[in-house]
Amino acid sequence: MLYDFLKRLMDIIAALILGVLFLPIWIIIPILLKLDSPGPVLYKPERVGRNGKVFGMYKFRSMKMFEVDGKPVHAVEFWKHNPELYEKYKKGGWKLELDEDPRITRLGKILRQTSIDEMPQVLNVLKGEMSLVGPRAYVEPEIEDATKRYGNNITTLIKESLSAKPGMTGPWQVSGRNEIPWNQRVAIDADYAKRRSLLYDIYIILKTPFAMISKW
Repeated sequence: MLYDFLKRLMDIIAALILGVLFLPIWIIIPILLKLDSPGPVLYKPERVGRNGKVFGMYKFRSMKMFEVDGKPVHAVEFWKHNPELYEKYKKGGWKLELDEDPRITRLGKILRQTSIDEMPQVLNVLKGEMSLVGPRAYVEPEIEDATKRYGNNITTLIKESLSAKPGMTGPWQVSGRNEIPWNQRVAIDADYAKRRSLLYDIYIILKTPFAMISKW
C-alpha cells in the first residue's frame, strides 16, 4: 500500500540523516561508556516486533555488568538474583525510578533521560525491523504478564499494537512516557497502529525533541 511505501521511504531517509547528524554522539558516547564502567558499548536486547517477530534492538549500554558464577553478564541476569526487586519492577508497570534502579550506571541515567541510549536503533530502522515512529517495542515477559494482569481486553490491544513496526519514538514517548500506566500505554500504541497516518507521524517527530529535553 501507498502508506507502507511512503513510511518505509521516510524511515530510510530519516535514519540516514540522523546517522550523519548525530555522528559526534557515535564517537563521544562509546568513549564515555568505556570510561564510566566496564562492558560493551552496544547492547542488543530481544524485543517483540511487528506481528510478534522477535528481533535484537540496538542500544547504547546504560546498565552495569554483573558477575554470576564468575562470568560477566548483563544486568538482565540481575533479576534472577533479586526476585523481590523484580516483582516491584513488574508491579510498577515494568519500570523503576532511575534513582532506585541499581542496574543503571551513572552515565546510563543521563543516556536514558535524554533517550540518547536509543540512537543506535537507526540500525534497526535501516534493517526494516523498526520504524522512526511506532508503538513501543515490548519484552516477551511483559506481554505474558500483562495478559494475566489485565485479561482479554489487553490481549486485543497488544495484538493491534503489534500490527505496526515498533518505533524509535512514538505516541507513548510524547504523551508522558513512563509516567503512563502500562495498560494505558498499550491503548495509546494500539490507537496509533490503527491510524496509519503519516501526518500523525510527522506530528510525533516534531514533538519528540521537546519530550527528550523535558526531563531536564
